[in-house]
Amino acid sequence: MYILGINSVYHESSAALLKDGELVASAEEERFNRVKHGKQARADNPDELPMNAIRFCLDKAGITLADVDHVTCAADPAEIQAVKDGGLPSPWDSTEKQSLFLATLPGIPKKFAESGFTGDFHWVAHHTAHGASAYFASAFPDAAVLVVDALGDDAYSTRFYHGRGNALECVQSVRYPASIGYLWELVSVFLGFGVYDAAKVMGLAAYGDPARFTEGFDRLAWTTEDGGFDMRHDLLKFSDILYYPPSADTSGLESVLGVRPRRPDEPLGDVHHDVAAALQEKTNELVLHMARHLHDVTGATRLCLAGGVALNCVTNQVAFEQGPFDELYVQPAAHDGGLALGAALHVWNAILGQKRGSEMRHAYWGPSYSEAEIEKELSARDGLVVERPEDFEKRVAHLLGEGHVIGLFQGAMELGPRALGNRSIIGDPRSRSMRDDLNHKVKHREYFRPLAPSVLSEAVPEWFEVAKETSAGDFMLMAYPAKADKYDRMGAVLHVDNTCRIQAVRADVNPRFHRIISEFEALTGVPMVLNTSFNDQEPIICSPADALATFLKTEIDYLAIGPFLVRKDVSEGGVEGAAG
Repeated sequence: MYILGINSVYHESSAALLKDGELVASAEEERFNRVKHGKQARADNPDELPMNAIRFCLDKAGITLADVDHVTCAADPAEIQAVKDGGLPSPWDSTEKQSLFLATLPGIPKKFAESGFTGDFHWVAHHTAHGASAYFASAFPDAAVLVVDALGDDAYSTRFYHGRGNALECVQSVRYPASIGYLWELVSVFLGFGVYDAAKVMGLAAYGDPARFTEGFDRLAWTTEDGGFDMRHDLLKFSDILYYPPSADTSGLESVLGVRPRRPDEPLGDVHHDVAAALQEKTNELVLHMARHLHDVTGATRLCLAGGVALNCVTNQVAFEQGPFDELYVQPAAHDGGLALGAALHVWNAILGQKRGSEMRHAYWGPSYSEAEIEKELSARDGLVVERPEDFEKRVAHLLGEGHVIGLFQGAMELGPRALGNRSIIGDPRSRSMRDDLNHKVKHREYFRPLAPSVLSEAVPEWFEVAKETSAGDFMLMAYPAKADKYDRMGAVLHVDNTCRIQAVRADVNPRFHRIISEFEALTGVPMVLNTSFNDQEPIICSPADALATFLKTEIDYLAIGPFLVRKDVSEGGVEGAAG
């Protein structure tokens, strides 16, 4: 039985395919069409399907839409209609746009029917899909599930669930406009960034002192006795946030914090660091409060986190290590890119009542390319020196030790916003200058953006302070303090607060990446490499053509792609070696 899940309604358009409950393939549309977030989040385009991602999933299984038994979309028109009928807040800034949005949704099943699909179509509510994407992808038979983002299909921003067997029961909700996700979007604009730039604010927060604005954020958001939280709706004005172009009414923030908004062309200063730090601390407080309450309500010893806020590795670490749970699971696409997976898993488990599938232990569910396909792309380019080293991993490790920056392209593309060794840029983690060079010369991004270490999983306890082990650390979804005696050997990956957003690399999950890091450790005594996403102000690369395009336009020194090692030919001779 095949189940195809999609997300197309707002942003992070994606597709996922299950066969008999097991994940076959999943990918985000942006990786194929090279448009960030897959498309613009507009009221008139929820039926703009992620056709490239859908086609990839079907091709991976060797089927067509006619072979699919169930299609499901992560949205619930009935809940959205109830919001409109009740006069409740909507993500759209006018009733006209809300009506247009509702009128366009039926185009989704219609387009599938027109393309040859004859099975059953299911709508799955936004937050239900988020919860399912974490709980049903875990191996937990019983778990508390906390979904925290901006807004679901209904008038709620946060949902508390109890997962038991094949059931996912909502036990409590937090009503919009109290919304942690929207608070991050608002502060992002206030600090001179875009609406989608929460990751920048998270990186900036480590430079600041939250105490300066703690009182101000306490006036804006606070925990409630029922285990949730509330906010000053009249000051925050989330309904005025616009994505295109990014803008928001930040006058309430300005009045409470006593700080004017930063213009994008202004330099960042201590005041901006401190605002970001106070926001991070407030988020930690709210999520930890909810996690403790959810533990009390459910009695569960395991926690699953989902929603865009679950990408905040600092908050994840606080909620788990300072909270009451013994185990934690966060799947790598915790944001809306994972909704397609969640919708499909919900249909298989909760609607059809089938036996639960395997735990999602890795993120490598996207396209992979054969040696012949890679060689063909290399042969079509001039100005490359191509070789095929016999001891590939040792050669790459030696180049890293010499200070070279390497684009690493191997295997299947990662699902989610973190590059985990298959579509990565890697470097020597020991020198701070490597971080600065990568941010400035390759990534073309701000000084405060941290770069992550990919660490041999067996070496994590020796190098980092980890109070409770969790697979979330395999997906760069936890931030851990480095051990003080290791600071001087990890300058490029050590954030200003001496923490790292690690990827624990397991030999049975990514053997080649594990071997590269092992060879680097043999050379240097350091069991990690610097790892950042293989992109330059664009979606993470997908194909060999994408890899070569980014390699050639940046100051990356080498491209390790499939079995080939490539560098730019600075002589007149063009390609020096054959790719075979």
